[in-house]
Amino acid sequence: MQSRYNDYFGEFGGRYVAEVLRGPLDELQHEFCAAFDDPEFHADLERVRDQFIGRPTPLLHAVNTSTELGGAQIYVKLEGLANTGAHKINNAVGQALLAKRMGKRRVIAETGAGQHGVATAAVCATLGLECTVYMGEVDRRRQRPNVFWMELYGAQVVPVRSGAQTLKDAVNEALRDWAASFADTHYLIGSALGPSPFPDMVREFQAVVGRETQQQLAEHGLTPAALIACVGGGSNAIGFFEPYLESETPRLIGVEAGGRGIETGAHAARMLGLGRTGILQGYKSKFLLSEDGQVAATHSVSAGLDYPGIGPQLAHLGESGRVEFRRAADAQALEALRAFARNEGVIFALESAHAAAAAMELAPQLPSESVIVVNMSGRGDKDLFITARELAPEAWKTFLSEEEASL
Repeated sequence: MQSRYNDYFGEFGGRYVAEVLRGPLDELQHEFCAAFDDPEFHADLERVRDQFIGRPTPLLHAVNTSTELGGAQIYVKLEGLANTGAHKINNAVGQALLAKRMGKRRVIAETGAGQHGVATAAVCATLGLECTVYMGEVDRRRQRPNVFWMELYGAQVVPVRSGAQTLKDAVNEALRDWAASFADTHYLIGSALGPSPFPDMVREFQAVVGRETQQQLAEHGLTPAALIACVGGGSNAIGFFEPYLESETPRLIGVEAGGRGIETGAHAARMLGLGRTGILQGYKSKFLLSEDGQVAATHSVSAGLDYPGIGPQLAHLGESGRVEFRRAADAQALEALRAFARNEGVIFALESAHAAAAAMELAPQLPSESVIVVNMSGRGDKDLFITARELAPEAWKTFLSEEEASL
């Protein structure tokens, strides 16, 4: 069984922070472990999962897509049906309850695609916590609907205009804020990365996805051949894979953003020899770095995968061979999004569509009795401004022009 607290995963992980943050991280580790030994905390967590998140989420047999492709049967864990539209709510609820237990009145977060920001803002609204979300200006523009929802929930959304103005830069600003405000503020980090104990915390709060999936498969008498999840920082993947990490089966497949193609340099794929070991934002892992050790520019059609690093536990699992890594290009993700929408009536978030693309590639290679489960970590409402432009550019342009003229 995976230990609840790990400072390192092999050579990756750790706590590489300024002295000012060592005390707050020690406190957080202590409170995290204490909460998991407290039945009352678990009772509160289960109550909120049931009444606010809407767990359990369904497991859908993608019959039409499976038939069309031939080979393995594809099942989809519909995390997009959770409140706020993605898996991010699982971690947000857990950490916000922990913050309240610690007596913090304010929560800060970073966000890329916006789903973590929306989840954090929603949880803070229901728990009566003040909320500030840092978001890169590039992401703020391309995920405008999520900015609107965050602000509607009462959060302050702070645009970050330094660096590449994406997720990496939002994390930097959130860390700066926390270093100056930890006495009454909790940093609710959104992915399974950062200094310990954050990777463990996020894995534990997201493990509900994998444990539900395991139970649902058992209820249907199914044994999975492979589980597939997209990987940016890695929160949905590590939670989805968690029940199976200590066993040899099923295959666990993480899918990174291949962007416009590895040869173009416009991608966000860190594994399979592309990333270099480095230390960034408080942890040691695999990062996309230039020859002189600077953080390299990244690209993905999905804002949530547009990040230069990968969570330390997933880096270790990739190095050890327990998790296989693949890449899906922007075009493949968009085609998978279209296919599942037309065949199954579900719209994947662009991040999750990378996992769907890998499932579509793998299914014909396996026998028909095999089962593949793909984690639809979020639904695609948030991506309208990107997806419509990519898949129906002329119609979208006409719509925007007509809307502007009507103002």
